[in-house]
Amino acid sequence: MKTRILLSIVALVVIGGGLIFLKLGQFQYMGEVGAATQLPPTAITAARVEKADWETSIGSIGTLEAAQGVTITADIPGRVSRLFFDGGESVTAGDILLEQETSAETAQLDAAESDLELAQNNLDRVSRLFRNKVVSRSEFDSARSQVSATQAQVDNITATLAKKRIIAPFDGRLGLRLANVGQDLSQGVPIVSLQAIDSMRVNFSLPQQALSQVKAGLAVRVTTDAAPGSVFEGEITAINTEIDATTRTVRTQATLNTSKTSPNNLLPGMFANVEVILPVVKNVLMVPLTAVSFASFGDSVFVIENNDNDELSARQQFVQLGERRGDFVEVTQGLEEGQMVANDGVFKLRNGATVKVNEAGSTPSLTPQPDNA
Repeated sequence: MKTRILLSIVALVVIGGGLIFLKLGQFQYMGEVGAATQLPPTAITAARVEKADWETSIGSIGTLEAAQGVTITADIPGRVSRLFFDGGESVTAGDILLEQETSAETAQLDAAESDLELAQNNLDRVSRLFRNKVVSRSEFDSARSQVSATQAQVDNITATLAKKRIIAPFDGRLGLRLANVGQDLSQGVPIVSLQAIDSMRVNFSLPQQALSQVKAGLAVRVTTDAAPGSVFEGEITAINTEIDATTRTVRTQATLNTSKTSPNNLLPGMFANVEVILPVVKNVLMVPLTAVSFASFGDSVFVIENNDNDELSARQQFVQLGERRGDFVEVTQGLEEGQMVANDGVFKLRNGATVKVNEAGSTPSLTPQPDNA
C-alpha cells in the first residue's frame, strides 16, 4: 500500500515538473519574440511651439440701454379722444401719438380770445385819449395791463391744448401701447415706451484696481446670447466719479457702433458680456489645447524629437500652463519656441514611443467659430 502511494507521489512530481519546464520554455520563447518584434509607429499630427502677441483685456457683465429712451406719459389729466399708433412701429420726432379731449379748453380759448380782442380795442381807445391828454397815465397803464393779462390767459389755454396733443420727442421705436380711446389719463400715467435703439450703450462695472488701466476711448467688444455669433464693437465714453462702497467697483459706460445692426438684435435691458481691450500686448508661448494631457499630478505634452535610432519618438514633458484663448493655451514653463509637440492622437502615446507625423489634422484657431450647419 505504501509503495503505491509513494509511486503516485513520484509520478505527480514528475508530471508537474514537466509541465512547469514546458511553460517556462514557452514564456521564454514569447519574451524573445516580443523583444524582436517592434510596434509600428503611432500616427499623430504635430504642432510647433510658437510665440504670439495676445491682447490683454478685462471681462465684465453688463446691461444694454438705448442712447435715448423714455416712457411717454400724460402731462395733464384728460380723456383719450384719438390714438395714432398701435405699438411696435418706428416714429420720427414730432409725430402725433395721442390726442386728449379738448372741448372745454377750446371753449375757454374762444372766450379768452374774445376778451383779448375787447381789451385790445379798449387799449387803442385809451391810447388816443391819453395822447390828447384826456385820460390819466394810470388809466392808460391799466388798459395796457388788461391786454397783457388777457394775452397771458390765451397763451395758457393754448399751452394746455398743446399738452393734450402728445408727440414723439425723438426718433425711435415704440413699445406696447398702454392706453386706449376713451380712457381717462391721470398725470404721469404711462402711455407707451419710446426707445432710440439705432445707437446702444452698455453699462457695466469694473473692479477698482482696474482704474489705473481703464480710460475713456478704450475699445470694447460686446456679445449677447440674443445675437449668437455677433460681436458688437464700441468704446468707453464715461466712467463714474465714485466707487460703490459695497462692491468696490466703478460703473462704466460704453457706446456701441450699431448703426448697421438690425433693430431686433439688441434691445434695452439685455444681458451682455463685455470685454475691455487694454493697450498692453502680452508676448506668450502657445500650443494647441489638444496637445496637452491634463492630469491631477501635472499637465504634460509629448515633445517630438529624434531618438538614438534616428527615428521620431515622443518624450513626455511636464509643463506649466497659463491663460487659454480659443483653441490655444499659454505655456509659461517647460517648452521653448520652435519645439515640435504632438497634437492629435496624444492619448495613444507613451514616453519613448516612435511616431509617424501626418500632415492632415485639426486646425486650431484663436477665434474659433461654432459650426451650426
